[in-house]
Amino acid sequence: MTTPGPAAAPATPAAPVGHDLRLAGAPISWGVCEVPGWGPMLPVDTVLGEMAGLGLTATELGPPGYLPDDPSALKGVLEGHGLTLVGSFAALVLHDADRTVESLARAERTAELIAAAGGEVLVLAAATGLDGYDTRPELSDSQWRLLIDTAEEVARIARRYGLRATLHPHVGTHVETSAEVERFLRDSELPLCLDTGHLLIGGTDPLDLVRRRPERIGHVHLKDVHAATAALVRSGALTYADAVGQGLYRALGEGDVPVAEIVATLRAAGYRQWYVLEQDTRLTDDPVDADLPRHDTARSLAHLRGN
Repeated sequence: MTTPGPAAAPATPAAPVGHDLRLAGAPISWGVCEVPGWGPMLPVDTVLGEMAGLGLTATELGPPGYLPDDPSALKGVLEGHGLTLVGSFAALVLHDADRTVESLARAERTAELIAAAGGEVLVLAAATGLDGYDTRPELSDSQWRLLIDTAEEVARIARRYGLRATLHPHVGTHVETSAEVERFLRDSELPLCLDTGHLLIGGTDPLDLVRRRPERIGHVHLKDVHAATAALVRSGALTYADAVGQGLYRALGEGDVPVAEIVATLRAAGYRQWYVLEQDTRLTDDPVDADLPRHDTARSLAHLRGN
């Protein structure tokens, strides 16, 4: 598969997108990840304090156990930093009949926590059931059908709690490639979480997708990507985890994703939900690394606000 090429002549200008977006952060931008062996995780007060210090007013949850799983405690921690909750990413096995009961139970617990803590959205990914995002078995047609059915059931659970559910195309999951994204759009009515980085890595041009199917975008994760490194991941020459450690993600405006055009196109189409700055980051034990997330997020915010 080749790297997505330039889109047709833009329908909207690549200009600063203003100060009125609903912007949020995510712990993964500070290196906080559910993948075993991913790297050091900064303390909660450091991560949330730096988000607030940059002017962000909301966050996604991060991996299970990082923030409190008691709603009152969670709200207290967030309010202590002047933050509210957007929602949570949930990577669930959707295609395996032996694990759907477990996955739906996890979806129920996650939805209950999000709703009780004042969040809005459950961000679902079609997990393989393996650790990490570097190995991805193929699915049969019957497994794909079960994936679609289970995703719809997760969406029904979310609605019972007053939440929106979105499906997040994600590297190393069963909705990753451009063909899988298009197949999901055909087979399911769930809106997508438009992750501008994971889509490009998987072979989808995110700007083209937004232009073609703006009505299917229910949530946004903003990332910028170094396209040449993404091509190595797509070809199998580099694992996703190693690529992240080698600079796959860049501050917004410093990579190959037309972030400003994507945001302008979404706004023109009437999208008024959250934009989550969610750049996957791997830290090392080098003390210098601890300052990188704050600096990278500050540059991303400056790009969005035209500073």
